Amino acid sequence: MNSQNERVSELLADAWASWAERGAALGPEDWDRPTRLSEWTVRDLYAHVAPAPEQFAGLREAVVDGPAGLTGGAEILRTFNQPGGLAHTAAGQIAEMAKEAARETEPAALVARFGSEGPAALAGIADLPPDTVVAHPLLGKVTVGALGEVALMEATVHLLDLIDAVGGPAPAEEALHFTRGLLAEAADPVAFIEAAAGRSSEPVLPVIR
Repeated sequence: MNSQNERVSELLADAWASWAERGAALGPEDWDRPTRLSEWTVRDLYAHVAPAPEQFAGLREAVVDGPAGLTGGAEILRTFNQPGGLAHTAAGQIAEMAKEAARETEPAALVARFGSEGPAALAGIADLPPDTVVAHPLLGKVTVGALGEVALMEATVHLLDLIDAVGGPAPAEEALHFTRGLLAEAADPVAFIEAAAGRSSEPVLPVIR
C-alpha cells in the first residue's frame, strides 16, 4: 500500500473512532433526534454510515482481473451523482435501507461497528494493494483505493451532519482537507474554477446528493 492510501485508511479509522466516541456519549433521547437530513434521525444516520465488517471481508472474494472502470474516488462520485445515476434513482431505497438497519440494530451495536468491528475489518484487508480491482454490485469494476477514498469522504461529511445534530468536536483537519479536495475533483474542472474565481455564476454545487 502506498503512503497516500495508507493515510486514507488511517484517517478513515480515526473518523470512525470519532463516531464511536460520540455514540458512546449519547443518551437514549439523543438517538431519536432529527438531523438536517430530514428523513433521518441520529440513529438512522449511524446505521447508514456504520461499517459492515462482512463488506470488507467480501472484498477478497470480489477481486477480479482488471482493468477497473473506476480508479479514483472522484470518478465514483461523478458516476454515482450524474443525471440518472444511483444518487438520484436509488435515493429513496438508500434512505429506507438506513431506517431498516436502524430498526434492527441497537445503538450499542452501531457504536461497536465504529469502535472495534469496522477498524478490525479494515486492518484485515491492509495487505490488498490500492490498485486491486474488485467487482462492485452497483459500480462495476472499481479499485480498492477508490472505495477507501469514498468511505473517508462519507464518514467525514456525515460526521458534520452528526455534529450539527448533537454537537461534538470537528472532524480531523486532514480529513476535512481530503474531503474538500475530493469533492472539488468530482466537479467539472472548468466550471468549478470559473465559479470559484468569480468568473461565472453558473451553479456547480452541490456535486453530491
